[in-house]
Amino acid sequence: ATTFDEFTKLVVTKSRGGSGGPKLVFTPIQLNVNKRDITFANQLFINNEFVDASDTSRVLRTINPNDESVICSVQSATKGDVDRAVKAANDAFESGEWPLMNARDRGKLMFRLADLMEQHKEELATIESIDSGAVYTLAIKTHIDSKLSVCRSTRGSGAVYTLAIKTHIGMSIDTWRYFAGWCDKIQGSTIPINNARPNRNLSFTKKEPIGVCGIITPWNYPLMMVSWKMAACLAAGNTVVLKPAQVSPLTALKLAELSVYAGFPPGVINILPGTGSVCGQAIADHPLVRKLGFTGSTPIGQTIMKSCAESNMKRVSLELGGKSPLIIFNDADLDRAVRHAMGAVFFNKGENCIAAGRLFVEQSIHDQFVSRVLEETKKIKIGDPLDRSTSHGPQNHRAHLEKLVEYAQIGVKEGAKLVYGGAQVDRPGLFFTPTIFTAVTDDMYIAREESFGPIMIVSTFPDGDVDGVLRRANATEFGLASGVFTRDISKALYVTEKVNAGTCFVNCYNKTDVAAPFGGFKQSGFGKDLGQEALNEYLKTKTITIEY
Repeated sequence: ATTFDEFTKLVVTKSRGGSGGPKLVFTPIQLNVNKRDITFANQLFINNEFVDASDTSRVLRTINPNDESVICSVQSATKGDVDRAVKAANDAFESGEWPLMNARDRGKLMFRLADLMEQHKEELATIESIDSGAVYTLAIKTHIDSKLSVCRSTRGSGAVYTLAIKTHIGMSIDTWRYFAGWCDKIQGSTIPINNARPNRNLSFTKKEPIGVCGIITPWNYPLMMVSWKMAACLAAGNTVVLKPAQVSPLTALKLAELSVYAGFPPGVINILPGTGSVCGQAIADHPLVRKLGFTGSTPIGQTIMKSCAESNMKRVSLELGGKSPLIIFNDADLDRAVRHAMGAVFFNKGENCIAAGRLFVEQSIHDQFVSRVLEETKKIKIGDPLDRSTSHGPQNHRAHLEKLVEYAQIGVKEGAKLVYGGAQVDRPGLFFTPTIFTAVTDDMYIAREESFGPIMIVSTFPDGDVDGVLRRANATEFGLASGVFTRDISKALYVTEKVNAGTCFVNCYNKTDVAAPFGGFKQSGFGKDLGQEALNEYLKTKTITIEY
């Protein structure tokens, strides 16, 4: 029974040419999951075709973290496959249809892809859920905040982070639409310069695409991280060779399929599942790749930066690790602080680059805060991410789960107080209990290192010691995000000025938006995703001076 909403979307899609377009011949993986049929490819995507890897014996086994069952085997790209994809991307950039296309028409293709993603949102959400453990929400919306109040009233404290799949899929769609709107608004400027008298001079700049861009994305938000980087890259007029996360490549391959139906020319988008050591390294080393965007760990980011320098001095932007401080003052709205602090730590099972890695709670409210958090944490429904009542799903893969168990053991050994959790859940699958540590001192491992999991690290600071807590918050090599809760606007603004992080949330957390630049300082990397600033990562400025 077609709804009016579905009908109107179909009319819009047809008006944008999204039906009856290019066909794609391949043999998909077909599954019936979540009471629906889903299909996706398991090959490499090069030049608008799904093709076999040069070595078909090399495969990646994708695992469903809910029960550790094998979803399928995905072919793994070799160095030769990377060369083939890069050359296809270079041909598309140099002499294909893409560089001849009007910027507005490029935007139409991106809008069309977003429309197709919207049509397939339930399928994308299901694939993302089985491939990464992301909690599925039936009513997948492209906008998150408008539904927060409803969800909070019906699902309690878990609502702040039960919207994970709305972020995974909804924000991905929003990202494509946002950058599609930028395609015909990229422009240079005229510059007054001294004239070579008696002649006159005119100087102006042009913003031009860089060329072939390599993109390497992480496993915590598989589709969203692909979208954050690829949408800006394509809006700027580049072509792309992308390596999705080795353990969660399936929604990227589905996106590749939809890009053909949207009408993207051959070679513009190339997606290569593979390992970091082979496929990722080959992209970083390739001389025809002129820019590389990476999201992942700081050690790998350092390796990539070195490879980019040694190969051909390719430009690089890095979004790396974090240990984001969240400061809660005693004048904060405690209900709000508890709710958002839980979201800051437990959202997406803690697999969140900007997660609050350390909470600083003012001494006079510490015990009350911890008591409230503990009470609400015990209510969290852990279970199958496809179950509509679940608010906390499994960790992405086994190696990560084992690291979380070890991380908690280190915390106990060093003398931190384990208030709750700290171990794997006693059930099949890769589930880790939401965990709370208190009495954490600055010298402890868990105070300094990122867990990338649902582990809340709580420390106290003396009442009124604003500068002291800021010194402790900044005493880290990371600088990705931060947060503060207080009713005192002067105190809040003082913290935003002094905290050394790329993002600072005031009386909220995890409030990212496609229009707001996102990126870190120090060893959390450099460069921006999202917002107008993200376009600059994929553009070069050419100065033209005329004498007349």
